[in-house]
Amino acid sequence: MTSVIPSYRPPDFSVPPLSNAPVVQTESAPQDGVVPKNYHGTSNYPEYVHLGAGEWLLAPESRMDSVLVLKGKQLDVVEARRVKQGDHVVVGRTENGEEGIYVHTSGFEPPESAAADKFAFRTRGTRETPFSRSYDELYQVLRHDREHGHISWVLGPAVAFDKDSRDAMQGLVETGFCHSLLAGNALATHDLEAAYFRTGLGQDIYTQHLKPMGHYNHLDIINEIRRAGSIRQAIAQLGLKDGIIYACEKSGIPYVLAGSIRDDGPLPEVIADVYAAQDAMREHARKATTVIALATQLHSIAFGNMVPSYHVQADGQVRPVFFYIVDMTEFSADKLANRGSAQAVAILTNAQDFIVNLWNNLQG
Repeated sequence: MTSVIPSYRPPDFSVPPLSNAPVVQTESAPQDGVVPKNYHGTSNYPEYVHLGAGEWLLAPESRMDSVLVLKGKQLDVVEARRVKQGDHVVVGRTENGEEGIYVHTSGFEPPESAAADKFAFRTRGTRETPFSRSYDELYQVLRHDREHGHISWVLGPAVAFDKDSRDAMQGLVETGFCHSLLAGNALATHDLEAAYFRTGLGQDIYTQHLKPMGHYNHLDIINEIRRAGSIRQAIAQLGLKDGIIYACEKSGIPYVLAGSIRDDGPLPEVIADVYAAQDAMREHARKATTVIALATQLHSIAFGNMVPSYHVQADGQVRPVFFYIVDMTEFSADKLANRGSAQAVAILTNAQDFIVNLWNNLQG
């Protein structure tokens, strides 16, 4: 595996205590959507169960707050609401082999990390952290995953409020650095508003000057798109020629627009049912090898909880899933880490500056 992607070091099951671990236990789900009381709740780390005789089975795509369903020698990670009566749900709440369950948290850590000082300054990213190395690593990862992975973007509307950042994101989509896009009604609405009116919430996307009656523009573009019946038809009928959503449509890049209780309109493609939106987002979470969550706290946390910290490739090799959260403040990054996505790398900067810098270094 290329040096850009750290190698995975699996657990050594041949030595105690794992060599002495019991066989994992399961209990039948008592009814649809209800799990046994002692169910094992999953993390986003690699999780193994012991089938006996030293055979350990890796969950192919673990994620936060789900359960393990064992079907012979197949281990599925399932949301509790999806469990069916009679499913064999893994039970046990220990994580170091005591009940035949092992959660592997250090598979991608370099060997030298074990010898690191127990006390050190500046061990977490803050606003005064230099991010030069984070950017350089991200450039390498994106160039690799453009051809060999699945890059998912989680975008807030701030990306569409500025001409240069909007152009940069369009360029990244058109040159293969985006395989799926997750957002809400606002990102798509204001991007399409910019394509039609050259404004974002009524402000010129370049000068930031308020346009007369510009506060109607986002409502007007929603109305026009609803009149057309779909975003794709509206792009053709209104002659839209640029933007993030335009680039996704032109390049065949799937996007999921998850609804919110505060949405205007919304656009026809916005998924109003929160569980249907969750299901649609999870399809891309399963594929993702790199995630960039930019200037959207709630969508970042939601998608972060769906994404494993690892990905099992077609050849059986295990690789990390890179997760970058980009925001002006530490709050969003801390919130994501506190919800279990401890592997997320924070880059604390202005959303527009980040995306333009990325595009300037990746184009060509």
